[in-house]
Amino acid sequence: MAKKQIVLIVSILIGIFAFVSGCSKRENPKKYQQRPSAVQDTTIRQVTEVKVPADVKGKWKSVKIGIMDKENNKEWFEEIELGKTMKIHGTNLTIKVENFLPHFIMDGTTLTSSSNSPKNPAVQVQITENGRSLFNGWLFTLYPNSHTSQHPRYGFSLVDYTPNK
Repeated sequence: MAKKQIVLIVSILIGIFAFVSGCSKRENPKKYQQRPSAVQDTTIRQVTEVKVPADVKGKWKSVKIGIMDKENNKEWFEEIELGKTMKIHGTNLTIKVENFLPHFIMDGTTLTSSSNSPKNPAVQVQITENGRSLFNGWLFTLYPNSHTSQHPRYGFSLVDYTPNK
């Protein structure tokens, strides 16, 4: 019986010694926080490209953008020709209309239109305020709340579009 107690006590002491010596070892926390530079440098950014098909190019004249003043609960509309920039009266906002895709689709990294029929209309705009870029993206008629500008006062939407005659 005494032999078993001695073996038990020795085992416990060895366990305590191993635990204490293991815990006293300090590791460098940065070792686990930093990623190797080879991993950091392999980040690939996919760039999207806008392609306006020949059967769409030149077929659309302008778009009507809805502008909502959230502070005053007032909405008004501005018709802007494709490729043009317009200063919005009564604000410090400028909207540039870049591309209109009547049947917007995303094919890999290419944004294009699968037809000239307005089945999923989208307009690419740049919105600036006092010369500072606020929004550079797409407004969709069918999905007015997706990819919207996060301006604290004004909201924007694609309301209508006018074909060339």
